[in-house]
This record gives sequence, C-alpha cells and structure tokens, in this order.
Amino acid sequence: MKKLALLLGALTFLLAPSASQAREAKSGFDTDARVALDGYEALVEQQLEWTLASLKTLAATEEAVSGDWEHLKGPLGKLAEGMPTHAAIWFARPDGSYFTVEKGLTDQNLKDRAYFPLLLGGRDVAGDLVISKSTGKKSVVVATPVKADGKVVGALGISISVEQLAQLVEDRMRFPKDVAFYALDTQGQTALHRETKLMFEFPSDMGSPTLSAAVKTMLTEPEGMVSYEFGGKQKLAIFQKSKLTGWVFVLGKTK
Repeated sequence: MKKLALLLGALTFLLAPSASQAREAKSGFDTDARVALDGYEALVEQQLEWTLASLKTLAATEEAVSGDWEHLKGPLGKLAEGMPTHAAIWFARPDGSYFTVEKGLTDQNLKDRAYFPLLLGGRDVAGDLVISKSTGKKSVVVATPVKADGKVVGALGISISVEQLAQLVEDRMRFPKDVAFYALDTQGQTALHRETKLMFEFPSDMGSPTLSAAVKTMLTEPEGMVSYEFGGKQKLAIFQKSKLTGWVFVLGKTK
C-alpha cells in the first residue's frame, strides 16, 4: 500500500502542470505563445542575419575594396533585387559621404549617425533605428565595414524599412487579431509594431505609469511576463531579449 501511495504521488506530480505552466494558463498565455514568440523573433533575426551575411560577403570582394562606385553599383543592385524589405542600399566613404543604388552619390552624410563610428572602428551594425536620409522612411540599419590591408576604407549598409519588416511578420506569422506584436530597441523605442503608427514611439512616454514600469522590466530582464494598462484596457505581454540586436520582442493581448 505504501509503495502504491508513493507511485500515485509521483504520477500526480508528473502529470500536474508546473508552476510556470499554471501561471501561463491563468494569465492566458501558454506554451504555444512562447513558441510563437520564438518564431516571431527568429523570423526578424533571420532577415537581419541574412542581410548582414550578404553584405559581409560583398564587402570582401575586389569591387568593394576598390571603393569605386562604378564597380560596386552592379553587385549592390543585384543584392537589392533580393531584398523585399529594403529602404536603401548604400556604400559609404570614411568621410561619411555615401552612394545609394537608387540615387548614386547623395548630398547627405552619415558622419552624424550614432552607428557610423562603430563601422569606422571595424564593427558590424545590426539594429540601429534611423529615419533614412535618402528615403525618409523609418528604418533599421544593418551594415558592415569594408577593409583593405586591415584598414577600414568604407562601409556597406542596408536601411530596411520597418513598416515592410512588420508586414513580413504579419504575412508569415498570421497572429490572431487580438494579439499585438512589437519590439523595443535598447533605448525603449518601438522598433516594430503591428500598429505601424506606434513605430519609433517611446511607450514609456505615453502617459501610462504601468506601461512605463513594464518597459523598464522588459529592458532590464532577459525574458518574462508583464501586465500594464494602455488605451483604457488591461494588457498582458510575454517578452524576451535578442542577443543579435538587443531588441526586446513582445507578444501581448488584452486581459
């Protein structure tokens, strides 16, 4: 009898939901939601990683190392054809002047961009939010330095339209209408959102103390769940931080 009681106790423990599963079920989120969040993050990161890998491959070619736009514009144009979410594809000189596939040499300069010193220092960039100088679109920058004999001689970059990137998520993930997807950059600015009008806004400045507190949690924790009030409704959200961009990817729904 004692052995039977122990066996039944063990089965009860194994079949019972874990504490985290119980919390998720109670809150309206379950394991499927976590899988969906993983899929959402993976889709966006694959797009950015593919873009960076393509740029790095091109940056190692003779055309890029030469710094000659006449030789570079053809390969960059080919890359543009395979980029449904691109806003601008460019080659920048060390002084910040740059060419785009669409316009050739522009009258703009990238020297004042926060990411540009990183490129001159030999580092890749993936995830910086900008208003594209050549197109005026809200964009995320992916870029890599071009080196010759160990010295940075330029940079190749793609400014990806965040609206088109969000549309890609919409088309591929097909989230239910009551689920909101969004992502915050390392500064708490909205990088992606199902409602495009909210992109590039700062949720912490939208007048909801509980939303501000939730954003603080999302920026400081690697993953988790938060609740907040927005638009007169109570919201629940699960989140996790990307190692590639530092963005926080979020799925939320009304309670």
